[in-house]
Amino acid sequence: MTDRSATRDKQLRRQLGVVEDEIAAACAAAGRSREDLTLVAITKTYPASDVASLAALGITDVGENRHPEARDKREELETILPEGVTMPRLHFVGGLQTNKAGQVARYADVVQSVDRAKLARSLSRGAESAEREIEVLVQVDFGGDDAGRAGAEPADVPGLADAIADLPGLRLRGVMTVAPLGADPAPSFEHLARIADRLRQDHPAADIVSAGMSGDFAAAIAHGATHLRIGRSILGERRSLQ
Repeated sequence: MTDRSATRDKQLRRQLGVVEDEIAAACAAAGRSREDLTLVAITKTYPASDVASLAALGITDVGENRHPEARDKREELETILPEGVTMPRLHFVGGLQTNKAGQVARYADVVQSVDRAKLARSLSRGAESAEREIEVLVQVDFGGDDAGRAGAEPADVPGLADAIADLPGLRLRGVMTVAPLGADPAPSFEHLARIADRLRQDHPAADIVSAGMSGDFAAAIAHGATHLRIGRSILGERRSLQ
């Protein structure tokens, strides 16, 4: 291990420890158990070596938002993961074009950003072709000033969820949202929790509520999130895309 990689490992360990302490505090404040939550480390734009280091530190789930970066990183991880370290589950969390969905279905374990039936059908075809089954979340949009953000309207979630549940190669697992920029995230997270509760009445296995990022995960924990998507607080300021 080079001095640079050793320094980076120490940095990741330290920052992950800080985040874990903050999650534990938020769980205590909300009367919840840390075991109820899955931390998805958002590793987009960071090298596969960082993902390998996080996996060695016990991270079981990572998130990416761009194809083919996500695919290439997954392939590299196959060759650099330390012996005895399990490959983390890959969550695709970004907006996804229909024409790339089939490729993403070949390597992603979870796609959190499904917001339309056409995209779900493309993922289904890709999963079937690869003889895989992938988990899928419905991304919900609560508006705000974020022009162009992906997400289904809250009223459209039940119909989209039903469509996903009927498609081969896909497992409906729940819902996801990104809180509107510049607004109190609590109302969106509370609304998402209500949507999730209703969804589980028809689809009991759809028990994932993915909400909360580096700046707002305490509010997400308070409103029932099961999966947190945290990048910057663990890995540092994000690198500029080239």
